[in-house]
Amino acid sequence: MEHKYIIQTIEEKRIAEYLQITMLEVENLDIIEYYFYLREAFIYNCMQSEDGREYLQNAYRLEETSPDRDNLRKNFKNKLED
Repeated sequence: MEHKYIIQTIEEKRIAEYLQITMLEVENLDIIEYYFYLREAFIYNCMQSEDGREYLQNAYRLEETSPDRDNLRKNFKNKLED
């Protein structure tokens, strides 16, 4: 679905709801706090649904740079035994 209107303050709203403060108070946060709470609010909102939790699991998996050797050994060992 194409959206004709773009919400310019969605990030501020997300932070305000997460911290239970007004959007004007969000404007008073310094930039480090702002982005920290934006990240926290995004993760919190994702954790509220099954689709969101799946999204977070996939995002974490894509960030990994080292292999899970124990899990790989277990999976390949089972396939070699078949």
